[in-house]
Amino acid sequence: MAYTNQTMVTEFIFVGFMEYPELWALLFLLFLLIYIITVSGNLGIIILATLDANLHTPMYFFLSNLSLVDVGYSTTIAPRLLMTFLEGNNAIAFTECTVQFFFFCLFVTVEACLLAVMAYDRFAAICNPLLYFVAMSKKLCLVLVTGAYICGFVNSAVQASLIFSLSFCSSNVINHFFCDIPPILKLSCSSTEVANTVHFIFSTAIVTTTLLIILISYTYIIFAILRIRSAQGRHKAFSTCASHLTSVTIFYGTIIFMYLRPNSSVSMDEDKIVSVFYTLVIPMLNPLIYSLRNKDVKDATRQSLKPIREPNPCPWKVEMWQCHLPTLPGHTLKANKQVFPASLQPRVLELQADEASWSHRCSPESQDSASGASPHPKRASVV
Repeated sequence: MAYTNQTMVTEFIFVGFMEYPELWALLFLLFLLIYIITVSGNLGIIILATLDANLHTPMYFFLSNLSLVDVGYSTTIAPRLLMTFLEGNNAIAFTECTVQFFFFCLFVTVEACLLAVMAYDRFAAICNPLLYFVAMSKKLCLVLVTGAYICGFVNSAVQASLIFSLSFCSSNVINHFFCDIPPILKLSCSSTEVANTVHFIFSTAIVTTTLLIILISYTYIIFAILRIRSAQGRHKAFSTCASHLTSVTIFYGTIIFMYLRPNSSVSMDEDKIVSVFYTLVIPMLNPLIYSLRNKDVKDATRQSLKPIREPNPCPWKVEMWQCHLPTLPGHTLKANKQVFPASLQPRVLELQADEASWSHRCSPESQDSASGASPHPKRASVV
């Protein structure tokens, strides 16, 4: 549909994949499957990191936010794309297009910042392991995540206001499947020099800054790993970074290809294929990357899928202790109070208050009578 110079665009028409009607059914099922896996996988990461006390660490706090962002920018695009195949209606209102672009730009920027934050987190964990929880305090983690969201909001607000304040009066057909910057700027009948310049400056600044943080962090990490004497230690240290490195490579590779290249080399047909990868496929891959290559996540998943068993007389038992809480060699539980996870402290206090019931169910004598084993060491007092 063409418009005269006096008529302003009130809606856009997506070309997307509508040129191939024989593939609509197949593409609908494919994108629907990708979206279901994306949402379920990322929500699963968030739920595990919230419910499992072993995952209450800075690394999984950042990973939960990364999963939330992946759900966000996949949801910004996938439902609208699926409705296009389902209803055959590829029109989108001007306001809806503005909102879609705003949230897409917001989530992509936040993801880039979170990947840089996670690189710094790995640097702190490997290069300063003894001071890790001091360096990565809860307050600092909240500040870093909040800063990532503020950066995303500022970037999306500035770019959306500049791009959608342009005049669109020649055509309203977008050769894409969502409201992205290059195809929208091609439709403007006013000067796009300022919008293009701001877009290039903001994109370059964000990608360069976050990549620089990642490169510096991993430079220190590599030198720290090389100083480890045992091959097993080096492998274990590197394995903690493998998932993050994989995500960084995939994400930044596609982002640089899409947005940091001359406009003359832009091919909309190529962009649609690449855009499917980084808007739909990458959010689906992230939970798979972090779960398949991460022992903590796999252990938490297996634990959550275990069938309900007989209640443990000491449900708060930690792996290194038996039910009777023997004193550790050369230590007392009072001196090592910090080894209890914070989530177990209320339970410990509760058991102290109910000493008679606890002693009846968990005393060494009751266990010896049931198993015939030799008496256990005297249990230590919990303070």
